[in-house]
Amino acid sequence: MKFVSVRELRLQPGKVWKMAKEEKDVVLTVNGRPVAILTGVDENSLETEVSAIRRARALQALDALQVDSLKNRTDRIREDKIDKEIRAARKSREG
Repeated sequence: MKFVSVRELRLQPGKVWKMAKEEKDVVLTVNGRPVAILTGVDENSLETEVSAIRRARALQALDALQVDSLKNRTDRIREDKIDKEIRAARKSREG
């Protein structure tokens, strides 16, 4: 995986786009810190790539929720309390 600064992208965009196609992933940095990932795609793989990225983000969110649940000990809540919370949330949405 290659790292490219925003400055390099601004001064040599063609080089960076070529790198993204060849390397698949290029990390874009600002002041040496990662801020984005450029991923090379083509017309045929766009939907597949976007779908894979969304699935990966959903899995990361799920992992974070599970870690948070263990940390806060909410993984031990009884089912009747969960149902009660769901009913309360639905009722508050109804207004």
